[in-house]
Amino acid sequence: MNHLSLLVQAFVRVKPTDDFAHEMIKYGDDNKSIDIHLKKDIRRGVVNNQQTDWSFKLDGVLHDASQDLVYETVAKDAVSQALDGYNGTIMCYGQTGAGKTYTMTGATENYKHRGILPRALQQVFRMIEEHPTQAITVRVSYLEIYNESLFDLLSTLPYVGPSVTPMTIVENPQGVFIKGLSVHLTSQEEDAFSLLFEGETNRIIASHTLNKNSSRSHCIFTIYMEAHSRTLSDEKYITSKINLVDLAGSERLGKTGSEGRVLKEATYINKSLSFLEQAIIALGDQKRDHIPFRQCKLTHALKDSLGGNCNMVLVTNIYGEAAQLEETLSSLRFASRMKLVTTEPTINEKHDAERMVKNLEKELALLKQELAIHDSLCNRTLVTYDPMDEIQIAEINSQVRRYLEGTLDEIDIINLRQIREVFNQFRVVLSQQEWEVEAALRRKYTLIDKNDFAAISVVQKAGLVDAEGHLVGEPDGQSFGLEVAPFSTRPGKKPKSKKTLKNQLSSSSRKEGASSPVSGKDLDMISISRTQLAPSSKDGDVKDMLLRDQETSTIEPLPSNSLKDESRPPSTPPSKPVAFEEFKNERGSEINRIFKENKSILNERRKRASETTQRINAIKREIDVTKDALNFQKSLRERQGEYENKGLMIIDEEEFLLILKLKDLKKQYRNEYQELRDLRAEIQYCQRLVDQCRHRLLMEFDIWYNESFVIPEDMQVALKLSSSIRPGMVPVNRIVSLGEDDQDRFSQLQQTVLPEGPDSISYYNAKVKTLQKHNYMKTMVGLQQSHRK
Repeated sequence: MNHLSLLVQAFVRVKPTDDFAHEMIKYGDDNKSIDIHLKKDIRRGVVNNQQTDWSFKLDGVLHDASQDLVYETVAKDAVSQALDGYNGTIMCYGQTGAGKTYTMTGATENYKHRGILPRALQQVFRMIEEHPTQAITVRVSYLEIYNESLFDLLSTLPYVGPSVTPMTIVENPQGVFIKGLSVHLTSQEEDAFSLLFEGETNRIIASHTLNKNSSRSHCIFTIYMEAHSRTLSDEKYITSKINLVDLAGSERLGKTGSEGRVLKEATYINKSLSFLEQAIIALGDQKRDHIPFRQCKLTHALKDSLGGNCNMVLVTNIYGEAAQLEETLSSLRFASRMKLVTTEPTINEKHDAERMVKNLEKELALLKQELAIHDSLCNRTLVTYDPMDEIQIAEINSQVRRYLEGTLDEIDIINLRQIREVFNQFRVVLSQQEWEVEAALRRKYTLIDKNDFAAISVVQKAGLVDAEGHLVGEPDGQSFGLEVAPFSTRPGKKPKSKKTLKNQLSSSSRKEGASSPVSGKDLDMISISRTQLAPSSKDGDVKDMLLRDQETSTIEPLPSNSLKDESRPPSTPPSKPVAFEEFKNERGSEINRIFKENKSILNERRKRASETTQRINAIKREIDVTKDALNFQKSLRERQGEYENKGLMIIDEEEFLLILKLKDLKKQYRNEYQELRDLRAEIQYCQRLVDQCRHRLLMEFDIWYNESFVIPEDMQVALKLSSSIRPGMVPVNRIVSLGEDDQDRFSQLQQTVLPEGPDSISYYNAKVKTLQKHNYMKTMVGLQQSHRK
């Protein structure tokens, strides 16, 4: 990680004015300092200690600066470093009406007057084009903080669902994020501009004395970037984010004349900006341990963007007029305090888990090859470093048994894996011997627990314990076995069932430990596992596969009381459900017939797939039962003693038949599953045909309905004479409305004749689309209101 300690950059932008106070505001020769001179107030008398001169040292003073110069000076470096993995924050601060929103967003009507935010988006996509070896994804979000409440400015998009719970600020080791804030993937520049303009139209503004369109909220537009290498297999990748913050203006209520709702908004704005200034003062004080970030939503949301791990730039917007000099001094003091804050930007590197696994697998294969070369040089040719299979584990178990019996003098040591397995098998053999001893004792003796009072009372009645409750013949206060008949052999009692054997095996498996080849499996060997309705993940999930193939949409006409409304006036078009039934019987009969045939074929394939799935599940259940029975026979053979003939394991006929049955069942399972896969491909193809027929049927119906009932006859004649376009192919609202033709011609003119050059095409396209969308929404709302009336 590269650590770099920097100070926050602070710039001042002066709003152009005809009444610039030249006698009170002076700029330094280096254009990085600004001096303020204030005349003394003669009303204070002869003894007047009022301060009249201030000097502020900043990183730059932007006076009469164009939008291009402002961006080059303030934001270009911070945005370019974001692609290297450094976070960035650019914040506009200042008095109401001083030009913060113009600096950050600009005038969206003119391409040349666009602000920092659209220029940053454009620079990001230009950088992506210049780095073809990197796969870079861009996402954006737009947050508004209004009256201490969080709002998503992009929540009006159709694919963003309504939020059930209010948005909250959440902190984690990776930073601060807003829970419930929508983040949108943008693959091209025009999409990013559309999101920006969508959010801008949803901002809350109001009018007062200092500004006709004053921002009444704090807005944070965030650009998230993630860069992966296309050429290298390195698991590391870089993430970064750029926060572009447009703060609401600080204001004096007396000057703005705010009242009512605007007064309440101003109170919240001044309060949050005051807390922001307190946080900045605390950050600039090296002796302060606690920073009051949680005092308000603004400072809490910007916790990791005020100093910390980011490149931070502050643009302070001020007036150059004498009447606003007090607010100008306050803004310059804030900028000077901000310059005291230090930041430590670091590269945000993360690791791709999938690539990391692949790289580790490659490294493991290379290390195995190196070990194989080393073994061959040392004449160790039989060494293997792969995980041991069941045959190798069984061989080690046999060696351990012979070593304990004395028939094998020593066990050859091959590698570390084999040493661990030898010790593991020692534990297995020991636990098996303990179980055998316990089983032998239970067959010969009845063991009584001293805490089992019911059993002790029975033995006392039989005269086998003394008065103090100790067993007769107990030497050290410990119980011992009495050679009496077990309770299970008394008359009228059934012999021990297999359940007892199951409990004994379960006990022994717990003693053997998790690393034993028997542990974790014995319970499944003895007890039949629960029925599994779906096959294993190796063969695929049949149930999920069929759920994905379910039909997502069907054509169901709306209910209608009658097929033909006889009482309908002649000038009124029929309802669409009635007209749709008529269309299917007449003009659309052929495509409706094809649709029904495809739908019947699709239903037949789905039925066959359902039957195949049931057969697969039945075979799977039978496979599970057969496996459990086979494992049970295997466990009995291992405990009763295994027989070998010339190195081959001897098994009984029952186990052999189970093996053959299991093999046959697996073959059936594979065949059925292959048939299901074929059916699934047919279902997908049939579903696509059904969807195409449905779309064609609905499209033809819309054309027929518009031609027959909606578009006036004189309009149809005009259309047919002027061009070859069918009336049904033209949207009805574009034909019957009168003000759309000029708008269309204006949009085409913007695309063909752009004074700013081809770079502005995406900007204007996004602007026009956003305006058209909102005009359409307004028109629809107006139509709904007129219908209600």
